[in-house]
Amino acid sequence: MSQPNHPIALARPDISQQEIDAVVKVLKTPNLSIGPKVTEFEEKFAAQCRTKYAVACNSGTSALHLTLLGMGVGPDDEVITTPFSFIASSNCIMFVGATPKFADIDPDTWCLDPKKTEDAISKKTKAMIPVDVFGITPDMNAFMSIAQSRRLRVIEDSCEALGTTFQGRPAGSLGDAGVFGFYPNKQITTGEGGMVVTDDDAIAEIAQSVRNQGRGSGASWLAHERLGYNFRLSDINCAIGCVQLERLNEILTKRAAVAELYDDRLVGEDRLTTQLVTPGCHKSWFVYVVRLRDGYTPENRDRILNMLRDEGIGCSNYFAPLHLQPFYRESFGFKPGDFPVCEALSERTIALPFHTELSADDVDRVVTSLQRLL
Repeated sequence: MSQPNHPIALARPDISQQEIDAVVKVLKTPNLSIGPKVTEFEEKFAAQCRTKYAVACNSGTSALHLTLLGMGVGPDDEVITTPFSFIASSNCIMFVGATPKFADIDPDTWCLDPKKTEDAISKKTKAMIPVDVFGITPDMNAFMSIAQSRRLRVIEDSCEALGTTFQGRPAGSLGDAGVFGFYPNKQITTGEGGMVVTDDDAIAEIAQSVRNQGRGSGASWLAHERLGYNFRLSDINCAIGCVQLERLNEILTKRAAVAELYDDRLVGEDRLTTQLVTPGCHKSWFVYVVRLRDGYTPENRDRILNMLRDEGIGCSNYFAPLHLQPFYRESFGFKPGDFPVCEALSERTIALPFHTELSADDVDRVVTSLQRLL
């Protein structure tokens, strides 16, 4: 049984002896980077997502950057995405010199609203980046229909959704390309890491080259065909990834069991709501986030967060609105009220501790403290 006052972490990775052994095995070889484990991880990941290509890189942020470059997005282009996400979903647009545009979200699924996205399209719009928020896809059929009629490209940001499916198809495979991140709080981790998945030959070729200092396929070490970066993922990271991917079903089952503990204990709690799942989506659990009912102020929410932390319970305010980040307001003139659904949600979210090591006693303690503070 857990100690009553022990700290409860917001997130932690699920690492077994298998991952440790796999890392040690790589460390005993001369191939710590650009070696066979990278290829193995990519091939296994492509099979998981049912895509032709998987291109490993050092973060989900880099995966987004590489994909936009592969699609030829650049200055004078606009890309539409959600204001309710981690900031990489929009920063990547600025990396390539394009302009981020936002559309508001669905109040129930918390994902980008297809109708509002279509309304935001202009002559400069080149692509859309719908985000699989907290493991839930938006209506990807709607986005692909918009893309086809308006001749736009679609990047599915699935950094939070490995294992999710939409109408039986894996998250990440639903657009022209998909991206994943492997930070330690994700469904699987490589420490740091990311992946581009696609069936598009040109996107894959550019991603493979640009992540490796612009080298071409089969080119010598000092031959560079284009401007590139060092976005490579090492064999050490990929060794962890291969084992984590093999354990994916086990990890997802454990995460779902923790979510069920929360669901059971919050039945009938009418001061909170949770995210609804898009019809046709089978969710992979990334985080457990609750929303305070209307009537609670941002100050009420922040007080609850601070008091939970004082009791040793990890928590956070996933997510702050991207358009209200200081440099976005300074650069593009965004202001409060621009995206009211996102803002109302962001003012009231509480991310509770969520990882595979949480016990029933831990969940009881979190929920008891939360309800006492509401």
